[in-house]
Amino acid sequence: MEVSNESSAPVHVDLYAAAASVTKGQFAFAAERTPNELTGWTSLDASGLDLAAHEAAQVRTTIRVPGNASAGERYGVIWAQTGAAADRAHSLAIVGRVGVRMYLDVGAGGEPVSDFEIERLTPGRGADGRAELRARIHNTGGRALDISGALSLSDGPGGLRAGPFPARTGTTLAPGERAEAVVPLDARLPEGPWSVELKLGSGSVEHAAGATVTFPTAPGGAGAVTASAAGADDGPTPVVAGFAALALAAGYLLFLRIRRRRGRR
Repeated sequence: MEVSNESSAPVHVDLYAAAASVTKGQFAFAAERTPNELTGWTSLDASGLDLAAHEAAQVRTTIRVPGNASAGERYGVIWAQTGAAADRAHSLAIVGRVGVRMYLDVGAGGEPVSDFEIERLTPGRGADGRAELRARIHNTGGRALDISGALSLSDGPGGLRAGPFPARTGTTLAPGERAEAVVPLDARLPEGPWSVELKLGSGSVEHAAGATVTFPTAPGGAGAVTASAAGADDGPTPVVAGFAALALAAGYLLFLRIRRRRGRR
């Protein structure tokens, strides 16, 4: 991977692997340098870098899986971290970091199938008065999935059309897990009925679901679904294992970018 200092000042960057997990529809980062089984198999050819302004450096990551490792997925993050320590003038330390997610599947060989289902669409209205559509998603494959997508509305009152509206991101599903994706809309949107089409995807796997819905009037209420249909835009396609880049908010002293280099894991 490549680590770049995009600031106009030199910076020291610490590099390390730390634990992560997938739970309740989220890719969750463990605190600080918490280890797990995957981090114990992971090594970097540098534990730190001193980068001049606008300088970039490459770091090689190696994952050595022991022969007696049990089957299943493991998760982690390779972090690049910098910060300012507390001193007499500053009582707080400032730390900023960006990372690259690790998804590792241990098995007998061959890529596990990646796939999911959109099981149910539910129109509602949030506490802020905005209409919203909730979709229950089921990971039916053998890999963790990062779900994203958008919702389009058509055939509304007076022939209105709206969208596409992006689905709220951050939904990561472990194999067999179910979670909800939420698409917030506009408080001024008429209640309907509307024809809706929700397209969701993870990597090369994409599915769509359609329905005729009416949004509720009051916040917290549930709307009506009068007809629905779900289908796949494309058949399930194996997703190549690898690192998925994740940009995280960093402190104002940190302007780093990590770019995944092409190559085999």
